[in-house]
Amino acid sequence: MVRERIPVGVVGATGVVGQELVRRLARHPWFELVAVAASERSVGRTLGELGGWGEGELPAAIAALAVQPLASSLPASIVFSALDAALAARAEEELARAGGTVVSNASAWRMDPRVPLLIPEVNPEHLALLRRQEFGGGGIVTNPNCCVAGLTLVLKPLHDAFGVEEVMVTTFQAVSGAGYPGVPSLDILDNLIPHIAGEEEKIQSEPAKILGVLTADGVAPTPVRISAQAVRVPVRHGHTLSIALRLGRRVPLEEVRRVLAGWPGASPARGLPSAPARPLEVLEEPDVPQPLRHRDIGGGMTVTVGRLRPCPVWDVRLVAVVHNAVRGAAGAALLNAELLVREGLPQAAQPASRGLWVA
Repeated sequence: MVRERIPVGVVGATGVVGQELVRRLARHPWFELVAVAASERSVGRTLGELGGWGEGELPAAIAALAVQPLASSLPASIVFSALDAALAARAEEELARAGGTVVSNASAWRMDPRVPLLIPEVNPEHLALLRRQEFGGGGIVTNPNCCVAGLTLVLKPLHDAFGVEEVMVTTFQAVSGAGYPGVPSLDILDNLIPHIAGEEEKIQSEPAKILGVLTADGVAPTPVRISAQAVRVPVRHGHTLSIALRLGRRVPLEEVRRVLAGWPGASPARGLPSAPARPLEVLEEPDVPQPLRHRDIGGGMTVTVGRLRPCPVWDVRLVAVVHNAVRGAAGAALLNAELLVREGLPQAAQPASRGLWVA
């Protein structure tokens, strides 16, 4: 239990992920949003003046926060980064070197051997990497790619129970995953786009690190082979994953179903404010999951699984839906920060004023 709310900030606060972070921080029981920063076009205006918040009004204190330049000091213990990767590489390092904890949604530091690539229900022990970082007293924690979040939550219980050797996954990704302004409407309406730059590479590489074993030298990746195809589709929120798996050993389909449906996730994540009651929910109807109907289960933090059936080529095939803006982005970052606080990481315990350098 946190006795006093911890001051936090958001950089990149006006983008799709930044706005979702602000909405969720506005009523968070542990964190108090005290500062926001964004690009020059938003500087000096309040969050309320910027508008575009969609689901309900912001509390008055949050709406009154003025957007600071990205080079400002933020009086916050934890800074959530919703910057794009090009800015994040340098900016997040400067934040950490100033002594703070950066909880990042960007891809820039995910595969760095010093940086935890974290899903609290899957690999909370990887937080130990924070104590090995040399960023001048601060640290960086990252959450994975939005599709990787859903895929890895499906793979983890199966890998622990049976081993997972090979994965074939096709992702049907919502337009909100492209950020704002995103994909032009005349390109995506009545259409789909079978290419998302850099996406397939992330899906193929990140799960091996998340499922890997922490050693004295870092994380030894799990030897799972993944082939990914990424497709942009005209859905607002919610990525759909069509997955086929080769397991380490053949087991009855009902055993696979039982393992997925009964998986509680790692114990350190349970009961955190952003943690869902169940990280996975297995659905039985023949035509589910669907993003419109199922992306918001568990407050957007539960990954739904359906169409579980034998695969005529490998062992098992299934369909999963993950809310890309929540479990795949803002909610994932909040859950990571909550785990930091629960685990008593020193960087998350003390307020700090830090400067942010941006080219």
